[in-house]
Amino acid sequence: MDASVTTHTLGWIGTGRMGFPMAARLAKAGGKVAAYNRTRSKAEPLSQYGATTVAAPADLADRDIVFTMVSTSEDLLEVTLGQQGVLSRKDRVPKILVDSSTVSQEASEKLRAEAAKRGTQLLAAPVSGNGKVVKAGKLSLVVSGPKAAFDAAKPYLELLGTGVSYVGEGDVARIVKICHNVFLGVVIQSLCEITVLAQKAGVPRHAFLDFINKSVMGSTFTRYKTPALVNLDFTTTFTPYLLRKDLELGLSAARSHEIPMPLATATRDIIQSLMGHGYLDTDFATLLLLQAKNSGLELKPENVPVNDGLS
Repeated sequence: MDASVTTHTLGWIGTGRMGFPMAARLAKAGGKVAAYNRTRSKAEPLSQYGATTVAAPADLADRDIVFTMVSTSEDLLEVTLGQQGVLSRKDRVPKILVDSSTVSQEASEKLRAEAAKRGTQLLAAPVSGNGKVVKAGKLSLVVSGPKAAFDAAKPYLELLGTGVSYVGEGDVARIVKICHNVFLGVVIQSLCEITVLAQKAGVPRHAFLDFINKSVMGSTFTRYKTPALVNLDFTTTFTPYLLRKDLELGLSAARSHEIPMPLATATRDIIQSLMGHGYLDTDFATLLLLQAKNSGLELKPENVPVNDGLS
């Protein structure tokens, strides 16, 4: 066990699809982790790795470093600044708060200001990847905030994946992550379009994507979405609702900076159409099904074993 992993006591708020495997990595490495989730039963299985669970975020106020991984800006402000938030106690607060949620810059700036009043340093640390990527140890993180806080939290951040990029003070990591997810949306829509084009022209999806993945256009992302596109296994990793939220955040930032984003705007509208067809809690790769329907093509699983590049 690395001694640096036990230097600080750790708290974790939010044990959903991403939060649970991230917290589990810290606990498995020997970190002193206590966790909270709104539905407590989703946090309790962390006990198998030595973590404990608490009844409210405020119960984590005595931890040195607390991580948050929640879905929306409103959720983040509730678990931090709400009545039972981790910063709600007058007697003590964490030294460092590390937020890995994808939220608006406005919410993050509000939290940063309120945390500073209470003596807590905030690190914005959004991530790139999904639960499967976390389990494979290939998550990447972009971090901004006080450099001293980053240096203290770095050993724990490095346990969460393979890449930690410090990009400066303040909330600049937020805009990096928002730009990343706008790119994610545009790329998955483009990948679905060309995959349907290739199939309708007579090329099996698995053969086409095998070529793409071996070409200069291939990436970690195209590889790990290939099983979904080939075999139509749309096990949820990231929902259309959440992708729409992030595109809206990106478009809002673009408006404030007077940046035209025609591709992102079109992609946001396509995702809205996907949701209108009832794809709300499925994986965002179901964009493939909408593209096929609009192209007069009926898709069937190809039932071909394909590597997702993560193992």
